[in-house]
Amino acid sequence: MRSEPGQPGTLGKPAEYLGDLISPISGGRIPRHVAIIMDGNGRWATQRGLPRAAGHRAGTENIRRVIERFADHGVQYLTLYAFSTENWNRPQREVRALIRLLRYFIRRELDNLHRNGIRLQMLGHIETLPEWLQQQVRDAIALTRENDRMVLNICFSYGGRDDIVMAIRGMLADGVRAEEVTEELVSRYLMTAGMPDPDLVIRTAGEQRISNFLLWQSAYAELYFTDTYWPDFGREDTDIALAEYGRRKRKFGGLLEEDLEAFREPSS
Repeated sequence: MRSEPGQPGTLGKPAEYLGDLISPISGGRIPRHVAIIMDGNGRWATQRGLPRAAGHRAGTENIRRVIERFADHGVQYLTLYAFSTENWNRPQREVRALIRLLRYFIRRELDNLHRNGIRLQMLGHIETLPEWLQQQVRDAIALTRENDRMVLNICFSYGGRDDIVMAIRGMLADGVRAEEVTEELVSRYLMTAGMPDPDLVIRTAGEQRISNFLLWQSAYAELYFTDTYWPDFGREDTDIALAEYGRRKRKFGGLLEEDLEAFREPSS
C-alpha cells in the first residue's frame, strides 16, 4: 500500500530508524517542496581525470538516493534542475550527452519510481527534445500520473525568465485584462501551476546564485549552498540541508511572534 504524501516511507532507511530521524533533524519542520540546482558534475569528473560526460552520468546515478532520502523525510515535491534553456549554448557533444542521460534516467529509474509511488513530471520545453525522447517522456508521465507519494519534477530546457514570459503570453492569449492580473493568477500560468512554491532551494558545488531557476516561485524560499559536488551529495548531505532548514526562521516579510513583543505596550 502506498504511503500518503508527506509521510515517511520505505524507500531508504528502515521505518524504525526514520521514526527517530525525521522530526528532530529539522526541528519538526519538513519543507513541503525542495528544489535543487545539481551543479558540479564536470568539476567532479575533472578532479578524477575523467571526461565531463562521466561526471554527468555519475550525477544522474546519484538522483535515486537523493529522491529516496527526501521521500523518507516526507518531502512531497522535489524539483531538479537538469538542463537550462542556456545549456543549449554548450558544445553540441555535451548537449547530446545530456539528452542521452535523460533517456538513461527514465529507462533506469521509471519502474522504481512507479513502484514507490513517485509521480514524474517534466517542466520546460519538452518539444525541443528529439521526437523519440518526447514520446518516452510522455509515456513515463502517463504511467506515474496517479502516484501520490511524491511529485518529482525534472526541469529540462527550463529557464525561470522564460517561464514568466510564457505565463505572460498565456494570459495575453486568454484575453486577461491588466486589472485582472494578480500574483495568484500569474502563478496559475507558470509551469509549476498547482504546486506549492519551493520552501528550500539547494545548490551544490559552491556557487551561490540561482541561475535562472524558479525565479518567481523562489521569492521566499530558504537558500542552502554546499561545496559538495552533486555526484557526492548523499543521504548525510540531505539530512544536513534539512537540519539547516529547520533552524531558519521564516518570516515572509513579516515578524515572528517573539519579535512582536518589542512593539507591545507594557501592561499597566
